[in-house]
Amino acid sequence: QVHLVESGGGLVQAGGSLRLSCAFSGGTVSDYALGWFRQGVQDAREFVAAVAHDGDVRGYSDSVRGRFTVSRDNAKNTVYLQLDDLKPEDTATYFCAASLAYYTFFTTGPHYDMQSWGKGTLVTVSS
Repeated sequence: QVHLVESGGGLVQAGGSLRLSCAFSGGTVSDYALGWFRQGVQDAREFVAAVAHDGDVRGYSDSVRGRFTVSRDNAKNTVYLQLDDLKPEDTATYFCAASLAYYTFFTTGPHYDMQSWGKGTLVTVSS
C-alpha cells in the first residue's frame, strides 16, 4: 500500500519561499504520477501541481503557475514542491497525492480519484 509523508511546511512572510517534500513508500514510484493539492480552513481541496511518471510532463493550476515548481526524484522516492513569491492566499494545508493516471490530477474537484494521500503539511503566509 502506497504511503506518502509530507514535510517542509511552516510560517513565512509574503514574498518568501518554501520547499515541500513528500516521501513515497510501499510501491514502485515510477508507476505513479505525483502531485500536490491544498485546502484552506474554509475551502474545498484544490489542485496545485502534478508531475507525470517520468518527470518530463508537469501541470499547474492558474493560481500558482510561474511561482511554484513541482519536481520528482524517482531515485529518492520523493516529489517536491518549490513555493516562491508566496502570498497570504497561499495559506493552506498542502497534501501530496499519488495516482496511476496523470490525467486524474486535472479532473474537476473537490473529489479527486487518487490512489493515496498524505496527511498534509501546513503552510502559513503572513502579510
